[in-house]
Amino acid sequence: MAQGKGPVAVSVINLKGGVGKSTIAALLGRYASRRGLKVLAIDLDPQANLSQAFMTQRYRQFLKDKKPSIVEIFRGYRPPSSASGAPGYLDVADIVVDGTALGGRNLQLIPSRFDFADNLVDSLKPNPRLLAQFLSDKFTDTDLILIDCAPTESIFTMAAYAASRYVLVPVKPEYFATIGFPLLQQSMSGYYHGGNDGGPEKTEALKEIQKEARKNKWHVFKREIPHSRGFPKMMRGNFSHLGNSERYQHFAEEFFSRLGLKLKSIGNTP
Repeated sequence: MAQGKGPVAVSVINLKGGVGKSTIAALLGRYASRRGLKVLAIDLDPQANLSQAFMTQRYRQFLKDKKPSIVEIFRGYRPPSSASGAPGYLDVADIVVDGTALGGRNLQLIPSRFDFADNLVDSLKPNPRLLAQFLSDKFTDTDLILIDCAPTESIFTMAAYAASRYVLVPVKPEYFATIGFPLLQQSMSGYYHGGNDGGPEKTEALKEIQKEARKNKWHVFKREIPHSRGFPKMMRGNFSHLGNSERYQHFAEEFFSRLGLKLKSIGNTP
């Protein structure tokens, strides 16, 4: 095991949408893989934003080819296809998109599909432990597992909790920033830690965030990630003309330090 203790699994979640969960998951995944960590990213959101960010134009072909995705992990088998007339054994190689297709040598992805929820809504209730079981069996040599979650509570949220040691909660410092915190606290109860110049509104929002964090005993990172139009490029693996988007690496360093993951020094890698 690369870090000597097996993978560290982190779910990126907030039950309030539009706070940058997929962006942060993608940036952290890219950063860690470029700094020598073996990274597995998992798209657990039917919107498939993380899959599209990593796969770019290849995602359309992925949908056209009807390749296995996170859906098949919960089904537990590979469905019949033109090449096979019967359900088959789901091999990890069938479902994982590797670094060659993602533009990152140490990066792997378990993608999602737009029909994720539709494929499972009429089936028997999925086992929330299936994802954890799959990861514990197949990815013991991975350093970091990042799970991008949907902004709604479901059986898949429970699956993410079961598969994670940590929960990262991105928060946008604005009015209603903490509106989803009580729901998130209830959601995590029984299982088992978050930060644009926004002026006075940002100051007040940060006070509310700090208050809720203290109440729930959640860690709040000191470094913030600024809004940047450079992030979409970085998510796709393009690190040219970054502007203020380079500042996200300060948060990344603090994040990985808290997890106890050691990053290799590779020049001024963004």
